[in-house]
Amino acid sequence: MRTRLDHLVTTALQQGSAVPAFTCYDFTTALAVVGAAEESGRGAILLVAPKTAATANGLRLIAALRTLADAAAVPVAVQLDHASDLKVMADAVAAGADSVLADGSSLPYEDNIALVKSARALLGPDVVLEAELGGLAGDEDRAFGADQSGADVAGLTDSAQVEDFVSRTGAELLAVAVGNVHGKYKGEPRLRWDVLQDIAARVHIPLVLHGASGIPAGELVKAAAMNVGKVNFNTELRTGVLATLQDQLPAHRADGENLQGLLARWNHSAKEFATATLATLAR
Repeated sequence: MRTRLDHLVTTALQQGSAVPAFTCYDFTTALAVVGAAEESGRGAILLVAPKTAATANGLRLIAALRTLADAAAVPVAVQLDHASDLKVMADAVAAGADSVLADGSSLPYEDNIALVKSARALLGPDVVLEAELGGLAGDEDRAFGADQSGADVAGLTDSAQVEDFVSRTGAELLAVAVGNVHGKYKGEPRLRWDVLQDIAARVHIPLVLHGASGIPAGELVKAAAMNVGKVNFNTELRTGVLATLQDQLPAHRADGENLQGLLARWNHSAKEFATATLATLAR
């Protein structure tokens, strides 16, 4: 069912939980995520990468996700993730995205603020805006990149800036960098929960944790207590599906090029991950 992303996240926080957001490069993964959400009775967020949204087929995917979300038995939001191009934002919203991460985290502080304000002026008040302050290492579309050790390489969010940033941008959600990274971690994740707690004490909008793949479940359950209402997953979902397809492909090719059977295994892999993640964040 259609719902504003900020309302979905705020409601979850009031219940002591966070909402998982899953990057969907395809409709099969989205079907699996929504199915898992419906079975768990909890809401979920479908994310679309900006490289996907910048193509005609990507916009068709957003439209399909919008239809899927609206027909779901639980609240499901569709968000354009990590966008810095205003045209891509506008096209994604026109296609059906109801929220956007206007990501100027790689820009100088004032330019980051300017990007988020420009997105608000362009998209209007009905589109929920997430902003990001601080820099995450890695590439959200790839499992491996440069050194991915966490706090040592990521640009931590400066907690002294968050009040000014939120006040001036009007963002409804704030993504933070506290040692989380995109892609796989080298070694154990070293999250700075002290920094996150300081940020949570300074601003009262929901916080967002990107790069959650690889963070132990026992650590993730702390998030909601520090006002993290949205947690993004991509790498583990994607690598799990690819590993399943790699393992199952020979048998399904031998079985008369059984694409339907292979897609069923794809769905099962994605749904299994989504189900486990929904349960973890609901603790």
